[in-house]
Parts: sequence; structure tokens; C-alpha cells
Amino acid sequence: MGIFDFVKEAGVKLWETLVGQEAQAAESLKEHVAKVGLGNPAIELTVEGDKVIARGEVATQEEKEKILLALGNVEGVAQVEDQISVTAPAVTPARFVTVKKGDTLSAIAKAEYGNANAYMKIFEANKPMLSHPDKIYPGQVLRIPE
Repeated sequence: MGIFDFVKEAGVKLWETLVGQEAQAAESLKEHVAKVGLGNPAIELTVEGDKVIARGEVATQEEKEKILLALGNVEGVAQVEDQISVTAPAVTPARFVTVKKGDTLSAIAKAEYGNANAYMKIFEANKPMLSHPDKIYPGQVLRIPE
């Protein structure tokens, strides 16, 4: 539980403006979570300005983290408040990294694991949000598993 910060100007573009469109934005975000391949989790979303509040319950820590990233890596979203509980036994949460200009998954793997060839571990941890290891962008937030 907590608040995660994202780069508001980076991410998938789902709408032109959020002003006065909070209810529609919440529905668009829920559809986006399903569209990226995370199914239809038992979560409720509320949009307050540039902040998304996610409530509900999911099966695993990994599922929770992927949902939070799918919500935050949307243009116009600056924060995601995590109020999602996990039913599975607790595991160590993954770390998160914000992609900088010029970053590659190999460079991130080298910095995080000391081995550039571990980039597939990061890629797999961020599926289905990532479709290809070369398709990352500045401002995107990625999961870095242990």
C-alpha cells in the first residue's frame, strides 16, 4: 500500500483531457488493464485529477504490481494510490525503475543485476505491458524482480 509516482507526460495516450472526465477515465483505465493482457481483476478505480486510486483484491504480488504499472504508465497519470490487497502469501515486492532517455533493457539489467544479458528477466517481468524488448520509452516505469 502506498503512492507510486509516474511521469505525467509519458505513457499510453487514452484521452485528450482528464478535466471533468474522471468517471470515463476510470472506465478507460479498467479497459486498458484488460487490453494489455491482465484480464479483468476485481479492482475499483477512482480518478482524482492526475491521481488514480486502485482498490480491490488480487491473487499475487506480481499481478498487483503489473496492474499498478499499467495504470501509471498512461499519459496524464502522475500518481497511483495502491489500496489493493493480495490473497497469496507475501513475497518481496519488486523494485521499480523509471526509464531515462537512452536507456535499453540491457543497460538497465547491467545497472540492476550487474549483467546486461539479464535483460530478458526484466522483459518477462513486464509482460504483457511490453511487447518487445526494444520498445521502451523515457518516463516508463518498469518492474525489476529480485
